[in-house]
Parts: sequence; structure tokens; C-alpha cells
Amino acid sequence: MRSQLSRRSLIRGITAATAVATLATGLAACGGDSDAATTTDGAKSGEVVIGQVSNGAARQTTIKVSEVKSISAELPASLRRSGKLVIGEGALPAGFPPLAYVGGDQKTLTGSEPDLGRLVAAVFGLKPELRNFTWENLFVGIDSGKVDVAFSNVTDTEERKKKYAFASYRQDNLAFEVPKKSTWNFGGDYENLAGRTVSVGSGTNQEKILLKWKAKLAEQGKKVTIKYYPDHNSTYLALASGKIDAYFGPNPGIAYHVTQVANTADATRNAGKVSGAGVTLQGLIAATAKKDSGLAKPLADAVNYLIEHGQYAELLTAYNLSNEAVAKSEVNPPGLPLDNS
Repeated sequence: MRSQLSRRSLIRGITAATAVATLATGLAACGGDSDAATTTDGAKSGEVVIGQVSNGAARQTTIKVSEVKSISAELPASLRRSGKLVIGEGALPAGFPPLAYVGGDQKTLTGSEPDLGRLVAAVFGLKPELRNFTWENLFVGIDSGKVDVAFSNVTDTEERKKKYAFASYRQDNLAFEVPKKSTWNFGGDYENLAGRTVSVGSGTNQEKILLKWKAKLAEQGKKVTIKYYPDHNSTYLALASGKIDAYFGPNPGIAYHVTQVANTADATRNAGKVSGAGVTLQGLIAATAKKDSGLAKPLADAVNYLIEHGQYAELLTAYNLSNEAVAKSEVNPPGLPLDNS
């Protein structure tokens, strides 16, 4: 995640009902800021079951993946000897579907982030151990060695590179959500917002981007109307009633909501995306390990193996996140600049 603002904006992407449900399950599984370790499902060797007990956030899918010895040989010897990969999530207290949250069984940490961690662990030939933290304590866990790697929607930034090493695995995107019947699309061009009424969360990164576009349109004598609502339910009521044309928010939260309302009278769709880093840089989400841990390259190689052999695409498809796919995992790619970290 880019910052506390972007994390807050992502959490705002959850419906109120889901927030309450995940809060209850999150608290049932974890106490305070302590890390709550959970282990993998009971899948057969060479298989990872993704989307388990996901409460509709994903289509449960069994993915075949086994150890790739040429990649596991790259791991530090101490990690290979341990037999496990400790994966950190910063999803306390309530989680943020579809990325990371406690599932319907009130104990399994599920979502696209922990499931990708499970797939990478399988490539390494290691047993995944999931530990859930508050966002702040996730980084304390990496620093202290309690966590080998975080798969937790962490955005690659130049500021974070001072302490951490990255292996990118997903785009960091914002998106526009519209009623399914709407014919409007963003099309990657802010000028298409002219004459539209758009809702956005106050104090968020997406508001910052939208206000810049509003100023540019004003210079051309054009107008986009921005509306603010106190909560997500109010936003979606406004969208369904036609009071707004679109909602601008984090792409994963929108992807989740689209799946939740797909078979209702208020069905919505994604009308286009834009990088969370703005139009000049594609933001990237990355696996995060301690700098000089020796993990960045094997992590990138594992993700690239999953990309090349189709498991990565299966994962994103199951979570409706295919529009955030990367063509290749990179070690420490260009990140959010120091003046905007």
C-alpha cells in the first residue's frame, strides 16, 4: 500500500456489512497486536487450494504447483533448513477483502495475498505459515525476523527500499465503478470525466488524483462534479439511484464489490482503471523482505514461474483481479519517488 491514506481508502472499499463480518471474524482469530499464526489447508502435496472459506470473494480453485528445485536452491540455507516460509499479513483488525481477511470458518486467513504466499511457498518446497498483524506491526515483524516475507498489498516505494527488498507481483490500481447498465467508460483519459458526477473518499489518494483532473478540466472550461458520502453504503445507494455516475476507489475493493452484487438489481461493473501512483508511473505491489535477506531474487523467480505456468493467472481470475496482473516480477523495480512516498 502506498501510505496510510491508501490503506484507509482500501478499507473504505469494503461494504459496511462486510466490514462488520470481517471485524467479527478477525477478532475471533487474533488478539490485540500479537501475531496469530495459521497453517495451510489440508490440500494434497503439490496442490494449493485458493479461495477457501472466502465468503464469496473468490471462486475456490485447486491449483497444482510443486517445488522447483532450481528456485528453492537460491534460498538462504537457514530458511531451507527451517522447512517453512513465514508469511506476514497486515490485516488486523478487520481485514480487507478480497486481499486478506479471516474467512468464514473464523480462523483461516484467506484472500489473494495469503494465497499467493501459499503458492510461492509451494514453489520453494516450504510449508507456509501465515501470521497476521496490524499494518504497523507487520513491518516490525519483518525487522525482527518474525516474518520472512510480507504479501500484504505493500507498494514498492523508494523510501521503503532503504530498509526492504521487493519482488513485484501486482499492479497498484484505482478504478471507476458504475452501474452495470451504464455505457460510460473512463478509457484512461481524464477528459472523459467532463460532465460526470463522481464520488470519492475524502482524504484519500484517489481524491488527490481526481482533484488534479478537476483542475485540468476547469482550465478547459469543463466540469466534473465531486460528491462525498459518509460511508460506503451511502455511496452505493447514490450510485444505484443515479445521484452519481461513478465511484472512484481502490481497484481491489471495487473488484470485490462487483462480485458481491453481481446477481442483484444493483449490479455494477469496473469502468476503467488508473495507476495508484498517478498517470506517470505504474504503481506496483510487491513481496517485501528485509533488505539484504537474500530473498528478493528467489521470490521474483517463484512469481515468474507461477506467471509462466499459469497458476498466477488462475489466482487472479479466482479473485476477479486479472486487471492488476503484471507480465513479470522484478526485483526492486522503480518505486514511488521519495517526494511522494
